[in-house]
Amino acid sequence: MVLESLYIIRLKSILHYKYFFKILVLIFLGYALIITNFYPYHSKYPKDINIFYVKVLKQEIKDNRLRLTVSGKEKLIATYYFKTEEEKNNYNIKLGDIIKINGTLEEPSNNTIPNLFNYKKYLYHNKIYYILNINEFSKVKNNNSIILAIKNKIISRIENIPKTSSYLKTFILGDKTSLEEKVSISYLTNGINHLFSISGMHINFLVMLLFAILNRISYNQNLKKLIIIIFLMCYMLILSNIASVLRCVIMFIVFSLNKMFNLKISKVNLMLFVLVICIFFNCFIIYDLGFCFSYLISFAIVINSDKIKKIKKKFKRSLYISWLCFLVSFPLLCYSCYQVNLISLLLNIIMIPFVSFIIFPLSLITFIFPILDNFLYFFIYIMENISLIFSKIEITKIIFAKPKLLVIIIYYIIIFSCFKNKKCLYFLFTLILIHKNIIYFNLGLHVICLDVNQGDSCLINLPFNKHILIDTGGISGSNYSIVLNKTIPYLKSIGVNKLDYLIITHGDYDHMGESLNLINNFKVEKIIFNNNEYNDLEKKLILALDDKNIEYNKNLKMLNIANNKLYFLNTKIYDNENDNSNVIYFSYDKYKFLFMGDALVDKEKDILEKYNLKNIDFLKVGHHGSNTSSSKSFINQINPKYSLISVGKNNKYNHPNRQVLDILKNSKIYRTDIDGSIEIKIGKKAIITTYPP
Repeated sequence: MVLESLYIIRLKSILHYKYFFKILVLIFLGYALIITNFYPYHSKYPKDINIFYVKVLKQEIKDNRLRLTVSGKEKLIATYYFKTEEEKNNYNIKLGDIIKINGTLEEPSNNTIPNLFNYKKYLYHNKIYYILNINEFSKVKNNNSIILAIKNKIISRIENIPKTSSYLKTFILGDKTSLEEKVSISYLTNGINHLFSISGMHINFLVMLLFAILNRISYNQNLKKLIIIIFLMCYMLILSNIASVLRCVIMFIVFSLNKMFNLKISKVNLMLFVLVICIFFNCFIIYDLGFCFSYLISFAIVINSDKIKKIKKKFKRSLYISWLCFLVSFPLLCYSCYQVNLISLLLNIIMIPFVSFIIFPLSLITFIFPILDNFLYFFIYIMENISLIFSKIEITKIIFAKPKLLVIIIYYIIIFSCFKNKKCLYFLFTLILIHKNIIYFNLGLHVICLDVNQGDSCLINLPFNKHILIDTGGISGSNYSIVLNKTIPYLKSIGVNKLDYLIITHGDYDHMGESLNLINNFKVEKIIFNNNEYNDLEKKLILALDDKNIEYNKNLKMLNIANNKLYFLNTKIYDNENDNSNVIYFSYDKYKFLFMGDALVDKEKDILEKYNLKNIDFLKVGHHGSNTSSSKSFINQINPKYSLISVGKNNKYNHPNRQVLDILKNSKIYRTDIDGSIEIKIGKKAIITTYPP
C-alpha cells in the first residue's frame, strides 16, 4: 500500500510538472509530422488486381451513381454507375455486408489548379490510397456486426422521415452529404458550418440528457459517468470515428477521470492531453479541418472559461463566445475558404442557441416520434432561408489569400497570446492588415494558364494588384461550373478581389461559356470583346453587363494598364468565329507573350505580314493544338521558347494534333491535360511551375 501510494504521489508530481503536457504535445506533434511526411503509407493491393472481397462501411446514391467506402486489406472508395432505373431500385446492400467486386484500381488525382482542394491528399489523410471503379458486384455475406446493424436500423428509420431526413443524418450520424448543395454552401459562406458537424455542442446535449435520465436511477456520480462513457464510445463507433466526435468523447473521458481520481490537473493541461491521445489514435488527425476547428474553438473556450462565467448578461456572453469562435476560426477559414464573413459574428449569436436548443433537440425527438417531421421542417425552413439571405450579402465578405503553414502558426501564437495580454491585439490586427494586402507585395509578373478541361482561360497578374483574365472556359452541355468551382476559388486563394479586365477572345462556348457565372459571382470592372459581330452567347452576356452597369467595348488596338501595354493583333474581319479571335501580344521585362485564342492558319499568315514577331518566349498555342492552327511557317517565324497548350484529357477532338506537336518540337511544350495548370512567375528570372493531376 505504501509503495502504491508512492507511485501515485510520483505520478501526480509528474502530471503537475509545469511543462509536462506542453512537452508531451510537442513530442506527439513532431512524431505525427515525421510519420505522415517521411514514412508514406503504401497500398497493400497490387494495382493489377481485379477481384476484391470487401465490407461496406458507407454508401451514398446520387442520381445514377453509387459511391461506397469499403474495407478489405485497406479502405477503398468504390464507384459504380447504375445502368438502369430498375437496377438502382433493386439495390439492396446494407452496411457491413461483404461484397465481391470486379473492378479496376485507379489513383485519385491531385488538384491541377494551385491552392484548391486536393482530393488525393484528402483520401490519403483518411488512409485511402486507391479509387475502385466497379464493373460488377454481388453480395457474398450479410452483415454480422452489431454496431453496423444498429447503424443500418438508424439509417432505415431516418430514410422513412422524408422532409427532414437530411438533417437527421447530419445531427445523428454526422453525414452532411444529403444536405442541399446551395444551402450547405451558404452555411460555409456564413461561417456557421461548424454547427452542422457533430461536436462539443451536440455531445454536451447528449451528456446532459443522459445525466437527466440516470439521475432518476442512481446517485452514484462515478457510475453515471462510466455508463455515459460506454454510451459515447459505442456512439463514436457507430459514427465511424469522426474526428470531431473522437475529440469530444476523449475530452469527456479525460475530464471525467480527472474528477473521479481527484488528479486536479488544470483544464488547459487536460485539453493538451486530449490532443496527445487523439494523435496517438490517428496521426493523420492533425490534417482534418473538422477536428482542427472543433479542437481550437473548444481550447479557446476552456482557456477563457473563467472570463465567460463572469459575464452575467446572456447576450454579452453569447457575443463573447461568438467572437472567440470567429477569432479562432479566422486562420483556418482563410486557409480553407480564402475569405471570412463578418456577418458570422451576428449569425453565430442567433444560430448557436437556435440550433442548440431548437433544431438539434427537435431532431432527436423527431427521430423517436416521426410524426413531428413537419414541425421540425418549419424551423429548418426558417434556418435555411436566413442563411441563404445572409449569404447573398457581399459587402461583409472579405477575401484573404491562402496563408502558408508558418503564417497560420504565427496567427495562433498571437491569437492565444491575446487571451492573456490584450496588447497583442495590435500585433494581430497588423498581421491581418498585411495578410489582406499581401498581393500588393507581388512586384513581378504572374501568368497562369488554368486547367479548365477542353477550353481556354489564362490569368495575367500584373504588379500592384492589376488582373486580367483572358477567356473563362466552359463545358458545353454540362451543369459543372468551372468558374464557381475553380476560377473564383483560385482568384480568392491568391488574394484577388476583382478583375480589372475580362478579355473574351471570341464567342465560342469553350472560351466564354462561363462569363455569366463570372460576372454574377465576382467583381469584373470591364469586358473586352473581339472585333466581329456579336453572336447569341455574346448578346446574352451583354444583356447582363447592361443590367450590372459593367463597361464593355470591342475592336481594341491596345490596352494600357499600370504602364503595361497589351496589343491586340487585329488584321481584318473573317467569315468564321475562330479567325476573328483576339490575338494578344505583350512583353514584360525581356519576356514576350503571345496568346492566339482559336486563330487559324489564315489569320496567322496575315499576322506575319502585318506584324514583326520574333523570338516569342511564351506562346499560348492556338485552337488547343489543332492542325487548323500553328502552321510551320508561323511557328518558324515566331520561334517560341515555350509552348502552352490548353486541352482536355482524352478529348473527343484528339487535340493536340501529332503534326502540331512535331512543328512545336523545338520549344518546350506544356499541356494542361498532362501538366495541369501552367504557372509562370517572372521576377529576376522566369520560373515555370506545373500542377499535374
